[in-house]
Amino acid sequence: MTESDDRIKLEESWKDALRDEFDKPYMKALGEFLRQEKAAGKVVFPPGPLIFNALNSTPLERVKVVVIGQDPYHGPGQAHGLCFSVQPGVPTPPSLQNIYKELKRDLNIEIPSHGYLQSWAEQGVLLLNTSLTVEQARAGSHAAAGWQPFTDKVIEVVSQSQPRLVFLLWGAHAQSKERLIDPTKHLILKSAHPSPLSAYRGFLGNGHFSRCNKFLAQHGLEPIDWSLPALA
Repeated sequence: MTESDDRIKLEESWKDALRDEFDKPYMKALGEFLRQEKAAGKVVFPPGPLIFNALNSTPLERVKVVVIGQDPYHGPGQAHGLCFSVQPGVPTPPSLQNIYKELKRDLNIEIPSHGYLQSWAEQGVLLLNTSLTVEQARAGSHAAAGWQPFTDKVIEVVSQSQPRLVFLLWGAHAQSKERLIDPTKHLILKSAHPSPLSAYRGFLGNGHFSRCNKFLAQHGLEPIDWSLPALA
């Protein structure tokens, strides 16, 4: 897994910002780990071209909001490189259903019939998992494989390079990344995770979406249209 590896297609602004990371020992070890997993016949999600989809969908200079997830969905056809999002035609997962409930309560946005969040990413919402791959049917299986230093660097880079951002930190794992964020520049919103196990302990009712858009508008940035277009 090096920059010269043609299988990695990374958007130019991110490639410039992260260039040195790909030559570090941890990334070389991570690439070897993924090759060995596939050679052993294990199924890894998301598909290779979508591993860096969060970065490719949201160029560094366009980031306005950062949502931090944990690792990709581990069921067939679900993950496509954006946290909380699933590919078209896949049932909306429970955590995302709760995100939609809060959007309805907070901004009166109708609950969509799908879980494909690509339009958020294209508006400047960086939907970043802290592990970018996972083995099928084994949640968290790549959490210690080497992704954490890379995605920590992504968070640091976006915090340092952008003048005003909103970070949505839902749950303890996302909140553990607060140390990487400059609180003097950015709005950091924290609550429980939208999982059904914790959503009623502070996620539902958090008002994060309206607070996010208010902050963006106050700083001359276009608010996010959190409604999702119907899929063809």
